[in-house]
Amino acid sequence: MARAAGIHIIMATQRPSADVITGVIRANFPTRISFQVSSKIDSRVILNESGAEQLLGKGDMLHMSDGARINRVHGAYVDENEVSSIVNFLKSQGSPEYLEEITKDPDEDTSNYILGDDNIDPQLYKNAIKLILSDQKVSTSYIQRRLRLGYNRAADIVDKMERDGIISAENSGKREILLNGQDFDNI
Repeated sequence: MARAAGIHIIMATQRPSADVITGVIRANFPTRISFQVSSKIDSRVILNESGAEQLLGKGDMLHMSDGARINRVHGAYVDENEVSSIVNFLKSQGSPEYLEEITKDPDEDTSNYILGDDNIDPQLYKNAIKLILSDQKVSTSYIQRRLRLGYNRAADIVDKMERDGIISAENSGKREILLNGQDFDNI
């Protein structure tokens, strides 16, 4: 399915043995690359042919595409000092600019919300109360799942319900709903 969708995976192992690279893995990775290995057996496990044991190292590799003929190719070899100097150069170019929209959890709208404060959206609070009254279930994880909230926000809602006398304090991991349907209309 992933292959049909164009998803690419690079898998690497330090120990190319038959118990690590199984037949199922080989069948699902038709394109393979092998760098220098220590024995013909390791080469056969990776490529189904020997030859990788004769490679020179430092970027010398065998490439097999979709089970076809194996080609000897040479990849760029970049040593650690060169990688470090490139990384340092890139770091010196300026600080990163992050897009908050990308890193923000889409289910967790944090506008007008301060953790641990009673600044909970009144409509969200009423929805949580309706939920526990209709399902007769209350827990932080239950509210979190059903209302698609983050844990901290759901925990704050449960704490506020306890302070407001809607639910009991936790007793052996369970809470009791103290509010009935008629009292809900007065909130």
